[in-house]
Amino acid sequence: MEERRGFIHEKLDIKLLILFVLRRLPAEIDAERLAELVLIDGGIGYFDYKECLAELVETAQIEQREDGYVVTAKGSINGQILETTLPYSVRVKAERVTEPVAEEMRRSAMILANHEPCEGGVTVYLSVSDGVGSIFDLKILAADETQAKRIEKNFRKNAEAYYNRFIEALSE
Repeated sequence: MEERRGFIHEKLDIKLLILFVLRRLPAEIDAERLAELVLIDGGIGYFDYKECLAELVETAQIEQREDGYVVTAKGSINGQILETTLPYSVRVKAERVTEPVAEEMRRSAMILANHEPCEGGVTVYLSVSDGVGSIFDLKILAADETQAKRIEKNFRKNAEAYYNRFIEALSE
């Protein structure tokens, strides 16, 4: 029998770690990306993770949505009460790997880019929010859908830089 390493071995601990991670994310996350954040301890196997994830859905502690998983109020309360039972080193490591993902999710939620066909081409809508309200809205006409998608992709990747350049140009 193979010896498991790490601090997390029991199903309850795996479930608590899943809740711990989900409580720190501002949006839903797909199962595979969640697995990357949860499988940080050598004691957790992928199939154990999948089983615990399914059980958390069954007990309404997390909700499975179209784009992934999110913690419910019930799961958040239970996770908050019990998370200190997780080993400190596991909590620290989980926070360290989860924070960049949470930051990426927060940024993504503040940048909107979409398009729709219109007479004469494709209208592209670009927007940046500061978390309270929109600080930059732009509507432009693209020649076709290929160009519209390229504009959206570039804007999502560099929205802050485009915003700054636009403000600088208008302020000169």
